[in-house]
Amino acid sequence: MKVKANGITFNCEIDGREGAPWVVFSNSLATNLSMWDDQAAALAKDFRVLRYDQRGHGKTDAPDGRYNFDTLVADVIGLYDALNIARAHFVGLSMGGMTAVALAEKHPGRVDRLVPCDCGPASTPQSAQQWEERIALARDKGIAALVEPTLGRWFPAEYLAANPATANKVRQMIRTTPVAGFVGCAYALSDFDLRPGLGAITTPTLFICGGKDAALPGTKALHTGVAGSAFIEVPGAGHISNLEQPQFFTKTLKDFLLKAG
Repeated sequence: MKVKANGITFNCEIDGREGAPWVVFSNSLATNLSMWDDQAAALAKDFRVLRYDQRGHGKTDAPDGRYNFDTLVADVIGLYDALNIARAHFVGLSMGGMTAVALAEKHPGRVDRLVPCDCGPASTPQSAQQWEERIALARDKGIAALVEPTLGRWFPAEYLAANPATANKVRQMIRTTPVAGFVGCAYALSDFDLRPGLGAITTPTLFICGGKDAALPGTKALHTGVAGSAFIEVPGAGHISNLEQPQFFTKTLKDFLLKAG
């Protein structure tokens, strides 16, 4: 379904029964809402599930220019308001995880339970330089030039070799990401700092991260910054931990969300 919010049109999918508690899923850079297929199917019995393609991704509009997390959070609130969602559990991975934390910092009254996954607390000069290089490559060579390098960063080589269907699904998500959307969100990732607001988060929070993810120290730093939060490591998983270990990830997520009662 298409939903107009915050000045653009979003592609969304809604599953589950009407009247159930809402849970919202936010995708990582260079993926789309289908990254959450397994989780949406597993949670539809107990929740009303909203998945959306982040700005510039999937079938959502991809305006030119630099995006930032203020904009990505405003997108979420716009979707909430358009769909009459007062409050929801919010789950995000990588860029979606940072969106989750920023949402809880700016709009605590709209979040029931928070699950940021495989994400970090702030950009660094080194990461900003890496993003500039990827932006330049996308502009010069097109998004296809980023497919294999991105897969190599996200997943252990042995996982890719043993799981060709998932690898190809991810390849297709990356390949179909609009260059303008990749560039806009890469700029957001190159310049952000969530640390000042972490101490004010009182939302029940679970951080999840793959044990082989380069983001593991950053996710642990976020966990340390949010008093009372929980942390669970996905054994052996890389960056897209929900795709790599879907059964473990989904059980962990469902157990946490159902505690809300």
